[in-house]
Amino acid sequence: MGHDPHPPDYGATSSAIQLLLVTLTLLVCAGVYLYLARRARVSNPVQGWSRWRTASFLTGLFLLAVALLPPVAAWAHTDFRGHMAQHLLIGMYAPLALVLGAPVTVLLRALPTLRGRQLTAILHSRPAHLLAHPATALMLSTGSLAVLYFTPLYTAMTSQPTGHWLLHAHFLFAGYLFAYAIAGPDPAPARPGVRTRLVYLGCAIALHAVISQLMYGGFWINIHAPIVEVRGGAEIMYYGGDIAELLLAAALVATWRPERHPAPPRTGPGRLVTSLSRGLSGRPRERAGPAGVGGAGGGVRCHRAGPGAGAGVDCRWTGYGGRRWLDGGVSGRRAG
Repeated sequence: MGHDPHPPDYGATSSAIQLLLVTLTLLVCAGVYLYLARRARVSNPVQGWSRWRTASFLTGLFLLAVALLPPVAAWAHTDFRGHMAQHLLIGMYAPLALVLGAPVTVLLRALPTLRGRQLTAILHSRPAHLLAHPATALMLSTGSLAVLYFTPLYTAMTSQPTGHWLLHAHFLFAGYLFAYAIAGPDPAPARPGVRTRLVYLGCAIALHAVISQLMYGGFWINIHAPIVEVRGGAEIMYYGGDIAELLLAAALVATWRPERHPAPPRTGPGRLVTSLSRGLSGRPRERAGPAGVGGAGGGVRCHRAGPGAGAGVDCRWTGYGGRRWLDGGVSGRRAG
């Protein structure tokens, strides 16, 4: 591995213009998101919009600013360790924060109904389905790292300003797509179950570990930098990538809602009378009884006394004896 003692000089004027464009772009993104969040709150005051989502999206923009502005940007141009730190911020940490801000959801809430339906149709199209699948996102985000660092592509992309910015755009897009496919709160077409997504996340963790270990050992890599910088970059990739992926796993587990299957309704003469014995939750509605009738913790259970429309309703005080429901001894009956 050789070392280029003369890093690419992009020029002071060009660098100033790039920094200005980055700053303006991030400010515009923040302003658009805040405007959409306000529209979402105004259009639906009851539901509103989560301030936590807003804070998460703005945090993602802040992390992008840290990565693309001095001093990190200057460090990344002259040191491979700086490049790797910049890569983690742009490709892993910032995308996760942006995804958790749910920008697609806030856009759908702020758009008129017709525009919202058009956007939903795009999200459910076949190309979007293919692009948002975790396998595609894994290939673009983690699989592309092997192509970048084990071929001359890294040197070619970082030797000119256009290539460097295209590399940043790829990191951001691929990282956002992977975080969206794994743990995004926004709607996604045919998103796999949580267990399947955990498998894809585990594959990403393993691939990151393998690439960073090969990089640290100097096997098959094509990076023109001192061995000290390469090993330092490999360590940043290994440990920093693990932290980012653990955060992504936590975001995924936080969205896990186990499916609950309702119990089948009872039929026959002894079925519960819905209007009297069931609440909104679908479970028997109980009312505490007096201490002398049914004991403390007692309740009311109502059953139809017999078949037919003319049957009455039998209501009994019951108390819980610790092992099973016990009859408290008081019953009431009214005509059906």
